[in-house]
Formats: sequence, C-alpha cells, structure tokens
Amino acid sequence: MTDLTSLTLTDAREGLVQKSFTALELTDAHLAAMEKARVLNAYVLETPEQARTQARVADVTIAKGEAGPLAGIPLGIKDLFATTGVRTTACSKILGNFIPPYESTVTAQLWRDGAVMLGKLNNDEFAMGSSNETSAFGPVVNPWRRDGSDAKLVPGGSSGGSASAVAANLCLGATGTDTGGSIRQPAAFTGIVGIKPTYGRCSRWGIVAFASSLDQAGPFARTVRDTAILMRSMAGHDPKDTTSVDRPVPDYEAAIGRSVKGMKIGIPKEYRLDGMSNEIEKLWTQGADWLKAAGAELIEVSLPHTKYALPAYYVVAPAEASSNLARYDGVRYGARVNGKNIAEMYENTRAAGFGPEVKRRIMIGTYVLSAGYYDAYYLRAQKVRTLIKKDFEDVFAQGVSAILTPATPSAAFGIGEKGKADPVEMYLNDIFTVTVNMAGLPGIAVPAGRDGQGLPLGLQLIGRPFDEETLFSLGEVIEQAAGHFTAKKWWV
Repeated sequence: MTDLTSLTLTDAREGLVQKSFTALELTDAHLAAMEKARVLNAYVLETPEQARTQARVADVTIAKGEAGPLAGIPLGIKDLFATTGVRTTACSKILGNFIPPYESTVTAQLWRDGAVMLGKLNNDEFAMGSSNETSAFGPVVNPWRRDGSDAKLVPGGSSGGSASAVAANLCLGATGTDTGGSIRQPAAFTGIVGIKPTYGRCSRWGIVAFASSLDQAGPFARTVRDTAILMRSMAGHDPKDTTSVDRPVPDYEAAIGRSVKGMKIGIPKEYRLDGMSNEIEKLWTQGADWLKAAGAELIEVSLPHTKYALPAYYVVAPAEASSNLARYDGVRYGARVNGKNIAEMYENTRAAGFGPEVKRRIMIGTYVLSAGYYDAYYLRAQKVRTLIKKDFEDVFAQGVSAILTPATPSAAFGIGEKGKADPVEMYLNDIFTVTVNMAGLPGIAVPAGRDGQGLPLGLQLIGRPFDEETLFSLGEVIEQAAGHFTAKKWWV
C-alpha cells in the first residue's frame, strides 16, 4: 500500500470512498508519523484517542453512504482555535492549561463535515511573530533544509506548526490564521499552499483574538485543490460573529481547472523593492510568464500607498492587540500569579504569563492609543489603511482580476538568525503580505520555485473581495507549471 501520509487530501478522499483503506488506517498512519517527527515541534498537543474515535465514526458514515465532504480526513488545528474539552493556549503561558467548554465555528464546521482532529499545532504566542520562535512551547522546525546543511530553519509564522505539519506529511491539511501574512508566509517557507480568505468569509468566533479587524482563518494543504476543498467547509456565515458576511459559499473546488484566458493580472510596480534578490525577481517574472502562457494578460499597476502599509500595520495591529489581551489578567481563566493586592496580582500574572514579543506589542499598542498620541498614530494609521484599500479598488476598477506579487522577500532563514537585536528586521518579512489584511482582501501563496540553496519560494496572488475562486484558478496554473515540492525526510 502507498504510504498513506504522502497522499494528497483529494487522493485520500477518493481512497476512502473506494474502500482502498479505512479512515482509522489513515488516521493511525498519521499518528505514527507524528510520533516520529516530534523533533519538528509542530504539534503542542496530540489527541490520538479523539482522532481514532472520529475516524471510526467516519468509517461508519462512509459505509452507510452518508459521508460528509471531509469524512475521515485527518487535520491539524492551530492552537488559536478553541476546541471543546481540548487544551487551547494560543501557545502562551498566560492561558496555562485552559480547556474551553465550547468549539470555534470553523472547527465545528470541519467536524460537521467528518474531519478528524490529530491535535493542536504550534504557533507564535497569540499569533505575534513571523517565524514561530515566540511560542511558549519553543520554536517549530521547518522540514526543509538548505542543501548540504543541517542547520534548523524557521517555518515562518505565526502558523508555523500548521505549515510544518502539512509539509512534513503529519496531516492532510491544517487550519491557520492570517493577521499580516501568518498563512501565506509560512506556506511559502515550507513549499505548500495557504490562502487567507476575504475578511468576513470565515467566522472568527472561538478563535483567540490578536487584531480583530485584521484576523482571518484559512486553510493549509499540499495542493491548490486540497486547499479549495478545506476552504468550502471552513467558510460561511456565522450569526455569532458580527463581522461574518452573509453570502453563499461557492464550490471552490469547481474553480480548479477553469480557464484564465483573457484575465487581466496586475503587476504592482511598488513591490519591486530596492535590494530585492535576483532569485525573487526571477521567480516573479517566471510566474507572470506562466500566467501569460495560460492566456492571461499582464499589466503594470500602481499601489502608491504600499510603502506606508507596514508602519501603519504595526500601529493598528498592536493597538487592537493591547485591547484584546487586556482580558488576560489572572482573574477569569488561565494562569494566575498572586500578589499583595489585585493590582499586584494583575502585574505579576501578566509579567510572568506573556513573552517578550507579546509584551512589546502590548506596550506599543497601549502607547499609540493613549491620550495625546491617539490622533498622531492610531487615527493616522487608520487613514492610511483607507488609502491602501482605495489603491486596490482603483486597480480592480481597471478590470484587473488579480494581482501577482512575491509572497516573501526571501526563503526560510535559520532559527535565531533574525530579530534578536532589531525586532524590525523580523517585521520586514511581512512586507508583501500586510497590505492584503489592511484592505481585507483574499490572498493565496503557491509554491513556485526554489532558491540557490534548494529552499522553496512562493508567489502570492491577491484577489477581489470574495473572489477566492479566481485565486484558486490562477493558483492552479502556477502549481501545474511549477510542480510540487517535497522536503527530504531527515527526521526519521
């Protein structure tokens, strides 16, 4: 029998329907792979008994012909999604051993459709990071290595555990969240596909909040088609989330293979940064050529406020984070460090519970929201955000169907290599991705090539609001041209 963990989600779904193997066999194969790959630190909690129980239920529904669209498919869940009766910590000490009595809407929909939960995946603490090095459970290791080197590389962040697990065949797909690039950047670093849907497309209810006006859930998988299948189950209106949009969920899988002939693809001149590596420039040109060969028309476009996106993002996101994280005070749930009085208990709990990056962002956020600075920073950043959104609207008004850009400024870097002396060095990894969150648009990262050291590189496609279908169609063109990328197993 083929190694069940190397199947795509699409192939596994077909194999389950054909009775080539059972959901329990598929689940057991992934649980065994997870045991052998603990050096990657992708999972912070494994749930084998729950997984086997869900797999047995899936086998019954498949046998009866009543299977849901994800029946028996083993998935990993980012530790930001609340899971009933299963520890959820946002990879922070401050949540301690918090076990939610409720389920996030996104994961509830995955279980509704028959998916199997293998465990909770590592992420940067409260999703604050671009390398998955800020987690209270330690850094995640990228399954990829540079040619001729055994140096451990980051998988990107904040959804690094999700990306690493999918790339290392430790699940058939995974959930992630994207506030400034936290799905697309790790997908690019690990040679897999990740999509950040339009803001409001997937419910945020039951997901630990970082920056509420920017956060959006989305899927990771090894192919564009697999990602589309997951997205259909994850998306949909939720009355419990006031930002959730009430509109029908398309059959995203049907967009795979759809012709892209005649589509206008924008190439934004502002994304050609000073000092951009030749490898990224070459990859971008190659991607444009592939789309052109498929019948798309390439045009240069302008997004003039792009240069202000990163500084505006690092005002808006920490401001919202400082507000959202005020609830972690040692009183209601999670860790508590006692003090002589309630004020000291708050201080002791937050000092011990939050890591350095989270503390940094809370302090930045509190500062920009404080009296005397609100107008100078937060209000101005919101005005810039409106201008960024208008830039995209103006481009799409020209008949542009999607925008093609690099996903990251480089391939994956080594653990401990960046951001120690200067945090801004780490923040620059989000340079191509934050505009999408600021404008609330959908964006997909698709693996498109390798750098000189053999590491995967990704391209990003940015779409019109709620037009993820076009992104799946275009992403599949790049995937077909570039081929698939698989890391060599050095951890077994």
